[in-house]
Amino acid sequence: MFTVRKAISSDLEALLPLFDQYRVFYGQTSDEKKGRNFLKERFDNQESIILIAAKENLFVGFTQLFFSFSSVSLEPTLILNDLYVNPDYRQQGVGALLLKSAQEYCRTNKYKGLALETAIDNPAQRLYERLGWEKDSHCFHYFWLAQ
Repeated sequence: MFTVRKAISSDLEALLPLFDQYRVFYGQTSDEKKGRNFLKERFDNQESIILIAAKENLFVGFTQLFFSFSSVSLEPTLILNDLYVNPDYRQQGVGALLLKSAQEYCRTNKYKGLALETAIDNPAQRLYERLGWEKDSHCFHYFWLAQ
């Protein structure tokens, strides 16, 4: 049985290995020190919401939501920026549980909705669509990299 709850700052050390695995999964070099600093700043400055999935006292996955706003609708929104499940716990409903928990957090706290971005070849797209996310086909996303 898996449970999901909002992370608090005292969860940082237990969350850190998952966060580092997530970054490595996306091609980054393992760096728990920088990861710790990054997450600590998010907690200290209340800049994100982190939901953690656990089996008993073991953290097995997480999602991180960042705050944003829609000027057009005049409403706050959330960006589902990170989603990761330990490979030993995949295909057991943890990802779906985290996504549903993020949706419920959004509804409960009266956000307009959740946005997420994923790789074109990410097989999780089927899960997103099954849970009500709609693929954006009417616009492109651009990113400018400051160097």
